[in-house]
Amino acid sequence: MDNNSKYIKAAKIAALALCCSVAGGIAGAGGVVVANYFRNAVVTSEVAADNDSTSTILEGRHEASAMNVSYVETGAKMSASEIYEANVNSTVGIRTSVTTNYFGYRTTGAVAGSGFILTSDGYIVTNYHVVEDGSNIKVTTYDNKEYAAELVGYDESNDIAVLKIDAKGLTPVVLGDSEDMKVGDNVVAIGNPLGELTFSLTTGAVSALDRKITIENTSMKLIQTDCAINSGNSGGALFNEYGEVVGIVNAKYCGNSSTGSIDNIGFAIPISDVRTNLEAIIKEGCIYKPYIGISIYDPTSASQGYQGYGFPRGSQSQSVNQQIEGAIVYDVDKDSPAAKAGLESMDVITAVNGTKVSGYKDFVSMLSGGREGERYVLTVYRDGETIELTVTLALRRQSAN
Repeated sequence: MDNNSKYIKAAKIAALALCCSVAGGIAGAGGVVVANYFRNAVVTSEVAADNDSTSTILEGRHEASAMNVSYVETGAKMSASEIYEANVNSTVGIRTSVTTNYFGYRTTGAVAGSGFILTSDGYIVTNYHVVEDGSNIKVTTYDNKEYAAELVGYDESNDIAVLKIDAKGLTPVVLGDSEDMKVGDNVVAIGNPLGELTFSLTTGAVSALDRKITIENTSMKLIQTDCAINSGNSGGALFNEYGEVVGIVNAKYCGNSSTGSIDNIGFAIPISDVRTNLEAIIKEGCIYKPYIGISIYDPTSASQGYQGYGFPRGSQSQSVNQQIEGAIVYDVDKDSPAAKAGLESMDVITAVNGTKVSGYKDFVSMLSGGREGERYVLTVYRDGETIELTVTLALRRQSAN
């Protein structure tokens, strides 16, 4: 069986502003952005499992779950070849078509990534950035069968997506506990580097845990590994020595440093951080995210400053050295918690519950773990004055329909 010719190498569409690149076939452009993490963070479709679904996730640890869960004894540690033999049938290649518009000219290119089978009835896990803006999603299993895939839902901020293919009797992975991982533990990744070398294995070790990395203006805490991660590996599984999935490969450092080239610095999303969200997407077709109803404006550098973009309002008389540091409110949704609290466009949020906010990343981080009904006191700079506003956090279901 020739799997190596199955995928078209992903087109390079844009480079990241930083040298931390997503490991799939597509990266986002840097620059001034509007962050919508508390507005439209999650988009879903309605291809969700019914409440009486027989979809079952296999886990190597006993933990409460909203899904049907079967616990399996994973036994002794395995060699890399044993892990590959046990799991290659649970890994998939993913190909999507992305249409771009350059100065009025529309071009369509193929984007390739990886994924893994979560349930025997066809639920597939991959990265959001692998399928972002994609159409005509195709999934190829190790037996060289190709399936049309439908996007069930995704969580952009955690870079995860769930696909569904019409298949039964598939071999699902076993989920492990990423919180059990230690620096130095051996790990194995199986994926499709370059979108061409399908079902390739790479081995390495855990280099660091909880490594804070910013990718396309989103801050994530990831597992760092020295496995050889390349474009096309995104969405593939990172396995521990017991053959359990402990991470979802999603990024690598690329380019050159001041001292030489950068090699073997890859990253994976800890599976324990997103397992609940994956289950929710399958069961409900969506997940719920903190919502206050604002977009946040992010200047690219302090040298441009807020005045360079007309923020904050009423500040034209200030000197460049008197600029206010914080998260700039770009827009406020009507009747949202933010609107009810009195937040307005062009406000600058300088602190949350007394903790200084240096920019939108700080602000997103401070509220991202909040619960429905939780109240936050925001220190806001407006028209040359500082005021305090109290906002009550809500949870919001997002839908693509």
